[in-house]
Amino acid sequence: MAASPLRVLACGDVEGRLEALFGRVRAIQGKSGRFDMLLCVGNFFGSTSETEWAEYRTGAKKAPIPTYVLGANGPETVSYFPDISGCELAENITYLGRRGLYSGASGLQIAYLSGTEAQQEPAPAYSFSAKDVAELKMSLLSTPSFKGVDILLTSPWPWGAETFGNSTGEINTKKCGSKLVSDLAASLKPRYHFAALEKAYYERLPYRNHTVLQESPQHVSRFIALADVGNAGKKKYLYAFSIVPMSMMDPAELVKQPQDVTENPYRKLQKAAQKSRTPLPAEEEPASQFFFDLKKHQGKKRPSDGKERGNSQPKQARKPPQPTGPCWFCLASPEVEKHLVVSIGTQCYLALAKGGLLPDHVLILPIGHYQSVVDLSSDVVEEVTKYKSALKEFFRSKGKRYVLFERNYRSQHLQLQVVPLPLDQCTSEEIKESFIAQAQEQQIELLEIPEHTDITQVVQPGTPYFYVELDTGEKLFHRIRGRFPLHFGREVLASEALLAVPQRADWRQCAAERSEEEAQARAFRRDFQPFDFALRA
Repeated sequence: MAASPLRVLACGDVEGRLEALFGRVRAIQGKSGRFDMLLCVGNFFGSTSETEWAEYRTGAKKAPIPTYVLGANGPETVSYFPDISGCELAENITYLGRRGLYSGASGLQIAYLSGTEAQQEPAPAYSFSAKDVAELKMSLLSTPSFKGVDILLTSPWPWGAETFGNSTGEINTKKCGSKLVSDLAASLKPRYHFAALEKAYYERLPYRNHTVLQESPQHVSRFIALADVGNAGKKKYLYAFSIVPMSMMDPAELVKQPQDVTENPYRKLQKAAQKSRTPLPAEEEPASQFFFDLKKHQGKKRPSDGKERGNSQPKQARKPPQPTGPCWFCLASPEVEKHLVVSIGTQCYLALAKGGLLPDHVLILPIGHYQSVVDLSSDVVEEVTKYKSALKEFFRSKGKRYVLFERNYRSQHLQLQVVPLPLDQCTSEEIKESFIAQAQEQQIELLEIPEHTDITQVVQPGTPYFYVELDTGEKLFHRIRGRFPLHFGREVLASEALLAVPQRADWRQCAAERSEEEAQARAFRRDFQPFDFALRA
């Protein structure tokens, strides 16, 4: 029988505002039911804590939930923590200690490190040193069966937390973050890591704890920074979540990778000593090629030696990065639904969209693993252009024009979505106006890129963006700086102004039986065959 999940609350800097915190906890429990524990990171006490604290310390008031706190982050509150190894401060309020592992009766494992990173040795009572981190790591990693901890509590943010992930906004972890905390997080592999002190809320995209294709899959980690209690900006300071201890979980369930998982932000820091192994080689290697015998008429296997037909000079192709997890679109991946593939070139392939807006909604995808258009090597760009040209000719033969869009945000493999629209119903101006109007409604700045300007001239690799291209060559662009609606491109095209199928805006609501998908792929493959350059010898 599966273990019941624990319901946990995590809180940022309390700074002595006990009534505000516990009042909010009571309200949450009154509405949502009882939680099992409250974990507090950052400054639990403040410079004016004594009045409110006295009522809890003397037992006149009681915390409504078992509460676990970290130690002092400065000299002014050290006196509130009488025992450096941890102790009960008041009924239902426990100081965990300077560093260690808390294991509850449920099997939940919580690693903790109190204080801020020391700037000198020996470390004062409100700081931790490299020795503290090393001893905590040694005590846990020496266990042969160690796979990670459920939760890690620190007060400082880890240095470089945003690497490979979403922006931290105004918080610069290169200035306020701790490299020792980064090292600890990389080693302990917490499923959840909470921190505070910066009076800001930040939830990083989940990151993986293994090297893809080199190590067995492991669970992902989530880093969450919380704001201070009662802050004027109403930033999030309480985080509620449910968790089953990893020791009680099915191993396959534990290592499932969410779609928006990223590379580990601390790996490069942890392996700084091996930097000499990281520079790009003088000659870049060609991308690996993979081919599948979908149907006998699908085409011949093409050479993968980097030579273009009719050109005796081989082109050097940039080696694509490894995928950051199980990828639905790397053609070599077992996750690819190969029955949807309708054409395979040398560098790219064409597949029907899963849950497409229309039966002939297709994707242009690189065979190797690339994040976005701006990351592509020249030979991949060349074949993307060939597919665009072939699709334009194909759709025009059916009285249609296509709209192509790319969302380089919360995705790990480039997907160029190509959707046809009737020529007699939608002009290019109407399509552009629909995108711009709906963007304005959602306060999205969608700009037209000047003619003959390529997207690579507008944005650098690694920058999140949304991009639209008409088969006339007209282009629209939005640089994503915060949140962005994941289905925006589909929503515009599905709107009454264009395709008038608003119920199909979310691909997950458009599921079809496999037999229906196979029939659509066969039909598209048959119709597209005269235009498919990949079939020509």
